[in-house]
Parts: sequence; C-alpha cells; structure tokens
Amino acid sequence: MAEVVTLRAAVAELVRDGDTVALEGFTHLIPVAAGHEIIRQSRRRLRLVRLTPDIVYDQLIGAGCARAVAFSWGGNPGVGSLRRFRDAVENGWPQPLQLEEYSHAQLTNAFIAGASRMPYAALREHPIHPSDHLTEVVCPFTGEVLVAVRAMNPDVTIIHAQQADRAGNVMLWGISGVQREAVLAAERVIVTVEEIVDQFWPRTNGVVLPTWTIDAIAVVPGGTHPSYAHDYSERDNDFYRGWEDVSQDRERFASWIERHVMGTEDWADYRRSLIRSPASSLDGSPS
Repeated sequence: MAEVVTLRAAVAELVRDGDTVALEGFTHLIPVAAGHEIIRQSRRRLRLVRLTPDIVYDQLIGAGCARAVAFSWGGNPGVGSLRRFRDAVENGWPQPLQLEEYSHAQLTNAFIAGASRMPYAALREHPIHPSDHLTEVVCPFTGEVLVAVRAMNPDVTIIHAQQADRAGNVMLWGISGVQREAVLAAERVIVTVEEIVDQFWPRTNGVVLPTWTIDAIAVVPGGTHPSYAHDYSERDNDFYRGWEDVSQDRERFASWIERHVMGTEDWADYRRSLIRSPASSLDGSPS
C-alpha cells in the first residue's frame, strides 16, 4: 500500500546503487524532480530505462549516476541532441555508458510483458539485429517467424501524476505513455503528484493506479519542470533551448548541477535557485 512521504525519503529508501530505474512520462508528466533527487543522493551504476530520454536523463548521465541506458529515442525535444549523453557515449565522460537500443514498439511491448510477468513479448518486425534483448522465435501455431523482446522489469519505476487520493490511489490524465505498464512491471514504485485530493473526478484519457501498485507517494507541485502537467502547468520552452548551451560544455554543466541540484535542499529550493538566476540564462552565465 502506498505511503505518503517526502521525495527525499522515497528515493533514500527505494532507489539503490546498481538498480534498473525507469522514469516514465510522455511529453508531459516527466518526473524531473525525482531525477534531481537521485542526483542529489549520489546514486551510482544505474541502468536507466525510458522510451524517450530527454534532458533529465542528460543530467543523470552527466552527473555520473548511469552505467547504462535502455531506450528507443533520445534527444532534447524540439531542440537537438543530448550533449552529456553524447559525451558519455563518444568519450566515456564522466564514465562509459552502455547502450541498449529498442524501437518504440519493442520497448513498449517489453514493459507489457514485464507487467504481465511473462518472459518476453512477440512482435511482427523485421529485420532485427539479434542481441541480449531481441531474438527470433517461431510461432508454434502458424510457423511464422516473429521477433521476441525480453520482458522489462525495473527494480524501480518513478512517474509523476496529477493527483493522489487519501487512500493512496493515483490518477493521471491527458497524453499518457507507458506509465501504467512501467508501474505494473516494477518491483518498487514511487509516484510524485501535484496534489492530494478527497476524490477523483472523471477525466479525458484518465488512468487510475490502485494503491497496491505503489510504494511511496510524494507531493511535489511542478515536479515535471521544464515539461508540464496537463491542467497544472505549461511547458517551459526557454529552458529546453537554454539547456543546449548549458550542456555543451563539461565545466558549465558541472557548475549548473553543483549550483542548482547538489547545492539545493530539495525541489522547491531548486525552483527558487532558478528564479534567482537572470531570466536570459539558466545559470547566469553569458550564452
């Protein structure tokens, strides 16, 4: 059953060095505050999983938290490349990074198999390059050659949702990705939410996750910034554009992480640190 705790306590108890960690959310509801808390607590040797890793994974990789990334697309959405991700792959900085690449369909179905507690999922998708997570199988009913993708079962899944109720159930709505499947596939689950309410109301494309699927809930308003939470906040496009400058240079990136993440107490303090910076730059440095 879900317990309402601080984000610091949730990460301290449920995210461990060497874990496979999925931070899911598509376009909006990206759990950035949780990513920062993982950096703040100096977790190491993580295998990060996400369909579309964006700047929160760039920050985790650059901060030295990751040994591997399992993904199906990576980039700074609407802007370009992930500079820290690329530096780790090309130059091994701050440490070498193992890549585990999927198509969107493959990784989605890997989560579905994991949520169903099955060893793999089968797809029609050719050709493939066989790997540790992909191979071909023959259908025992039709003889058709199919692609088998190994099930994805994270040690920890972290998502952000709009609301939790007082019984520990969680509701998200708007554009959804694979949050439900990633939660059901995981051994441990953390959910950050905008607020706790007395009861849920019907919402377009609403998804309710029952309390028995969740270990910890932390109330973190605005915890998706610079992405957004439908009906609660808007996407900060200036931040995405500004990240291109901050992330290009190792020293500037390290200074940004030290000032805004390691040097802040929590997510609220981080947001205050951004307000203290000039609006024309994410870190007060000339761009």
